[in-house]
Amino acid sequence: MSGIFRLSGDEDFFNGGTMHLSPGSCPGVYLPPRKRLRVAASSLYSGFEKKQTSSIEVLPDECLFEILRRLPSGKERSACACVSKHWLNILSSIKANESVQEVESEGFLSRSLEGNKATDLRLAAISVGTSTRGGLGKLQIRGNGFESKVTDAGLGSIAYGCPSLKVLSLWNLPAVSDVGLSEIARSCPMIEKLDLSRCPGVTDKGLVAIAENCQNLSDLTIDSCSGVGNEGLRAIARRCTNLRSISVRSCPRIGDQGVAFLLAQAGSYLTKVKLQMLNVTGMSLAVLGHYGAAVTDLVLHGLQGVNEKGFWVMGNAKGMKKLKSLSVTSCRGMTDVGLEAVGSGCPDLKHVSLNKCLLVSGKGLVALAKSALVLESLKLEECHRINNFGYFGFLMNCGSKLKAFSLVNCLGLNQESHLPSTSCISSSLRSLSVRCCPGFGDASLSFLGKFCHQLQDIDLCGLNGVTDAGVLSLLQSNNVGLVKVNLSGCVNVSDNTVSALSMSHGHTLESLNLDGCKNITDASLVTVAKNCYSVNDIDVSNTLVSDHGIKALASSPNHLNLQVLSLGGCSGITDKSKACIQKLGRTLLGLNIQRCGRISSSTVDTLLEQLWRCDILY
Repeated sequence: MSGIFRLSGDEDFFNGGTMHLSPGSCPGVYLPPRKRLRVAASSLYSGFEKKQTSSIEVLPDECLFEILRRLPSGKERSACACVSKHWLNILSSIKANESVQEVESEGFLSRSLEGNKATDLRLAAISVGTSTRGGLGKLQIRGNGFESKVTDAGLGSIAYGCPSLKVLSLWNLPAVSDVGLSEIARSCPMIEKLDLSRCPGVTDKGLVAIAENCQNLSDLTIDSCSGVGNEGLRAIARRCTNLRSISVRSCPRIGDQGVAFLLAQAGSYLTKVKLQMLNVTGMSLAVLGHYGAAVTDLVLHGLQGVNEKGFWVMGNAKGMKKLKSLSVTSCRGMTDVGLEAVGSGCPDLKHVSLNKCLLVSGKGLVALAKSALVLESLKLEECHRINNFGYFGFLMNCGSKLKAFSLVNCLGLNQESHLPSTSCISSSLRSLSVRCCPGFGDASLSFLGKFCHQLQDIDLCGLNGVTDAGVLSLLQSNNVGLVKVNLSGCVNVSDNTVSALSMSHGHTLESLNLDGCKNITDASLVTVAKNCYSVNDIDVSNTLVSDHGIKALASSPNHLNLQVLSLGGCSGITDKSKACIQKLGRTLLGLNIQRCGRISSSTVDTLLEQLWRCDILY
């Protein structure tokens, strides 16, 4: 009996054999409780268990689709999206109108993907995750060229789950084509701003889809999209009557047929037009001059096919009455004749910028000054035919509205040339900027000092011909108080200029830049600390300033409220300035101590730890 029964109950009741006893077969015999028979459980049910290993994944996608679209809230949708990529892809393919649960999506959220992080999978996750959290309103995708992992499938996910999308930027995505853009157009009719840059797979077909479905489009940018041509622009012009801003750049298939049609059709409501590096001629500008009644901002860049006549007609057509800002870069057709025509034909012109317009001379500037009576600012860069006569003639003839004048890298100025005589003219100029013009020196500053009495912002950079005498002549004539002074790279300016500046304008001076002025010493910081009450930005990088100057700033009786201090490349500053910098650091938001070789790493670590509010460059 003991060989058959294990009274302890620790083993199986019966193991191997054919004999089986039960309490019913042997009345009166005591049998201990026996365990469930395990003999062949694994083998008996092995077939059944194999069938049970399959899960909900065996359901067709159609069934999963019907299940997932009935999820009651966004929390459940997000949780299910984390189960597998398969579920995520199905969830992202559910359109807003296919979901049983109605979701109010106002488009409050903004997302940006760049480089390797820009993938179809992430777009699918964004589609699912934002659909019930206010809705996606702005999406920016910046790919990395042919290595980009964003395709039409990713855009399809966004289209299905983000009907509230209003702003879309697609940059450098060669795998995106008309298919994806068309899905966006059909499912996201609220699109207001669209930026397509370096998307060679997008053609006119994609733009036509946008034009037919996105009636709210107000801002369109097309940059380096080789597949887009004239038909796409024409479709936009016909259907998008809310368009206010258009920018087209480096699209070889776009020419006069597309641009002229767009400007003629939409010129009455377009306010901002930017045409860059296109194969257009003067015809497009002529059409703009006739029909651009609403245009206020115009940018023309690299239009090599436009000649002088194009600019002349644009101005003399007198149809651009509301033009306020004009920027022209590298356009051979911009000459003195064209500049004068634009000035006289655009009575509301206030801001003009000319860059690399090599045929514009001083004569054109004087003509502009006499015709553009409300001009407020003029910027000239790399216009080498501008000479002293044109520069000063413009300032003497411009209207009383002129507030800012900038001259950058213009090589036509000559210190030895004769300067025009001045009468008792008082200029309204508030901001003067002259950078890297070797012919600009003390004589020019002395001339300006005779009638520029209201300057508040002086920017004189990289001018070897400027010395203390020239700057002092300009400072002495000022009667309103300078706010910003930038003398960086003026190697012949010394402490005398800073002393005179701080004593006569210390009550208004807020920003002082002396970067690269090799004759500046601690004396400059001492006088600034003593006389300047409002200064908050000081740059003395690459000067002779030492610990003594920093100590003077820290112990200033005026309790300086410095926010930015730049000391880069000052070899005279050592660890001894640590305590003074810490004191100044109570208000500092930016500190530059790069290339200060005598400041040790331990001092840098201390400053990083204690000045935690300050952005430190070291």
